[in-house]
Amino acid sequence: MLRIAVPNKGSLSETASEMLHEAGYVGRRDPKDLYVADPENEVEFFYLRPRDIATYVGSGALDVGITGRDLLLDARMPGAHEIEALGFGASTFRFAARPGRFSTLAELDGVRVATAYPGLVDSYLDEQGIAVDLVPLDGAVESAVQLGVADAVADVVSTGTTLRQAGLEIFGPKLLESEAVLISGADEPEGLATLLRRLRGVLVARRYVMVDYDLPAKLVDAAVALAPGIESPTVSPLRDPDWVAVRVMSPRRGVNQVMDSLYGLGARAILVTEITAARL
Repeated sequence: MLRIAVPNKGSLSETASEMLHEAGYVGRRDPKDLYVADPENEVEFFYLRPRDIATYVGSGALDVGITGRDLLLDARMPGAHEIEALGFGASTFRFAARPGRFSTLAELDGVRVATAYPGLVDSYLDEQGIAVDLVPLDGAVESAVQLGVADAVADVVSTGTTLRQAGLEIFGPKLLESEAVLISGADEPEGLATLLRRLRGVLVARRYVMVDYDLPAKLVDAAVALAPGIESPTVSPLRDPDWVAVRVMSPRRGVNQVMDSLYGLGARAILVTEITAARL
């Protein structure tokens, strides 16, 4: 049985569970459940704090897990490593301080930096040759400067609104671009290949749609240039020898523009359908 760690709460929890459900696995019915067995698919799910998942996987207690890249790096578990980005839970890590206080990372040397990710920040600054006095906090990091606990902060940034409201401005380069990732231990467990294939199928289904349309046969090359698909469109003859039916996988984003272009070219009966599962 493949033992899989899943976030039990937080921003990654719901989407991770939805993704596993779309991949054909049994999920928990009660949000309080910490363990679910899925014998038909030969897996067991353990619902854990996202911050602890890298520790469980890295120690070998569990085989694989879904967590944030930031949490994986913050845990600094030698046995745990990223094997697949899962396309959700995106976040960016930046430094911030009072306006004009710092402009480069080198100026942080010797000052206090507050963060909820001390392992991640320490490793990053160590690579830059910068020594700071880290102030570990469990939340509300943006208040640390105002309350005199730190001179700068390192935190997750989306729009930067929260930092600006606290009287801070972003400076220096990004520490990290993070998202949800599938992680594994030192050894590749049995069943991992199937899990990966299913999750990749979900990613394809979320990113692509199927486009079907009829088109004069002489315009096929021009239509393929507009919507080339992942490999090559399927072209089938129709009863009218001058027309063909075309089926192609197209990126979900921008599909309406593709439909407009195909219609302008001469395609008709253009249909877009969802992809619920895929194996490529």
